[in-house]
Amino acid sequence: MNIYDFDGTLRKGDSSAGFYLFCLSRRPYLILLLPLQGIAALLYAVKLISITAFKQFFYSYFRFINTVKLVPKYWDKDREKIYSWYSEYRTENDVVVSASPEFLLDPICRELGVRKLIASNVDPKTGRYTGKNCSGEEKRVRFLLEFPDCKVLNSYYDRDSDLPVSRLAEHGYRIVDGIPKQEF
Repeated sequence: MNIYDFDGTLRKGDSSAGFYLFCLSRRPYLILLLPLQGIAALLYAVKLISITAFKQFFYSYFRFINTVKLVPKYWDKDREKIYSWYSEYRTENDVVVSASPEFLLDPICRELGVRKLIASNVDPKTGRYTGKNCSGEEKRVRFLLEFPDCKVLNSYYDRDSDLPVSRLAEHGYRIVDGIPKQEF
């Protein structure tokens, strides 16, 4: 089995930010939420709120759009940002573990043939979380809940916050400039 992060690993850049900009370009009125989102970012930066709370504020724009209709349109446009190297490394047992919302990544992961997606449980209508943001140590916890006795051969990641889950693998590959480089 192989573990992959998604944003910055399988996809160039961040899919949540990409989806926000995609929605903003189609629904310009969403800019009215920017002050609330900015305040939440500031509160997170000075450690007054958690990453989960910050993202709930950020995702509050979901209440004003139809995510069910917009997500497939987003991937029609954004599919080109998936790194081509993945098709060479892909196996039938791949697991993606990501902090992005599950509903956002599910269509593209299914298209790529990913066996299992573990991601943040975010309500696509409200932006509210069920549980914690799936990042850092939470990625490892959530993976081990799904696969408690699994042997992981390779892990692919782009930042140190992915190391808790990546260290479960025999081999770790950091994605640098869109290319896997073995680190352990």
